[in-house]
Amino acid sequence: MNPSLKDKADPAEHRGDQQKPLGEGLTSADLVIITGMSGAGKQTAIKSFEDLGFGAVDNLPIALVPKFVELARDAKTQRRSVLTIDIREGQSLKQFPKIFAELRKQLSIKLLFLDADDEVLRRRFSETRRPHPLGPGTTVLDSLKNERELLQPLRPLADLFIDTTKLNVHELRALINANFEHKEESGKIVVYVNSFGFRHGVPPDSDLVFDVRFLPNPNYIPEFKKLTGKHPSVARYIRSFPQTMEFINKISELLIYLLPHYIREGKSYLTISFGCTGGHHRSVLIASEINKRLKKAGFLVKEQHRDVTK
Repeated sequence: MNPSLKDKADPAEHRGDQQKPLGEGLTSADLVIITGMSGAGKQTAIKSFEDLGFGAVDNLPIALVPKFVELARDAKTQRRSVLTIDIREGQSLKQFPKIFAELRKQLSIKLLFLDADDEVLRRRFSETRRPHPLGPGTTVLDSLKNERELLQPLRPLADLFIDTTKLNVHELRALINANFEHKEESGKIVVYVNSFGFRHGVPPDSDLVFDVRFLPNPNYIPEFKKLTGKHPSVARYIRSFPQTMEFINKISELLIYLLPHYIREGKSYLTISFGCTGGHHRSVLIASEINKRLKKAGFLVKEQHRDVTK
């Protein structure tokens, strides 16, 4: 953390308290605005709000925020909304405090500020190989310093401050759920069913990983090589082996048994990954089949295929 800013805007003794659930004051928000440092988890945050049923808009120009609020209030569906506003707005950020003050007179609006220590942010940029939004003309640490200065006027406005220095993706999602989830929405779980190829690495956010390389590989059949497990011919070939359907049945039964226990323990999302060699055929078919079984059982499921285009 930049020492010159830490004392002014982020007293260490306040961090722990602000990261605890704050109750109905946040869950009743009609609009949540996410801001904070680049690399602190804003994309994870906005996806978490989407999972809670919020209508989400990323990087909405500040000048359009009042119009967005007007349209949202006129909408027939009383859907809560979430926006991200950050350093990509540049000098327009100076307009935000005044606009925010006016909006607070009109509706229940909350500001969420995400931050992390500079060294952690620098490492995250290094690991993802993404440039800082302020551009490649300076070091990441210098860009972070400049970004802190531009965001400084927004920090005192925050209703909730989350320091993601020691949080992983799952913990950040859980913290957002704890603060913004309606009571009637609790007890639900979002299940992410993914396919991947082991040659490209296991997805790091996986909670459960199943290796389906024991199934016959369609890749060795010339007409299937450039297709995926979504193609009817490939799917029919993989299903033709008795071990395929036996595996799907047993795993489905296991997951349908486990999910209520995960819910009881307070887990709001679960990532299940199925891997084959390249992530094109077997894992894709299995993930699709498991998705169908879990949806039929009444769970909210999102299907993703990470490596089908590789």
